Amino acid sequence: MNTPRPGDLRWFVCHCKPRCEKKFATLLSSEKFEHYLPLIGSVKRYGKQTKRFTKPLFPGYVFAQFVLEDKPRIYQQDLLARVIPVADEAQFLRQMSDVRSIVASGLELSLRPLIRKGTRVRVTGGALWGVEGVVDDPSNPQGIIVTVDVLQQGLHVRMSLENLEPLP
Repeated sequence: MNTPRPGDLRWFVCHCKPRCEKKFATLLSSEKFEHYLPLIGSVKRYGKQTKRFTKPLFPGYVFAQFVLEDKPRIYQQDLLARVIPVADEAQFLRQMSDVRSIVASGLELSLRPLIRKGTRVRVTGGALWGVEGVVDDPSNPQGIIVTVDVLQQGLHVRMSLENLEPLP
């Protein structure tokens, strides 16, 4: 990675406070900073009413480009938790181009954690909520393996990946 020089435009991942992504994007627009907030359509049903709205594809995140010296301008309002510099901007720009194409396609999509074989995970829904295990094979998701170390045994439980979150 090249060391940025003063005045160099850089891309940053802006981690917003909860439910502040659209307000932060509005602030970036008013400051004339290039930014990207991918939004997707969503539908909620409340009894007999149906509400349609847009929500961030990546909850809590807005991507912005600015010079480091202008960083204080994005903290004008209390909307940000932190700002993370993008390490590999070429790769980032390719990935954002792909995201833009997918969002613009109108195809149904959903966000999934990137889970690899051997990743330690926690179950986030259903009867096994809170159980921790290891992913067996995400390319052919059959479930997780819950270990019982004292017996040197593992229990294989079938479940879908959408009910799993990676552990740090």
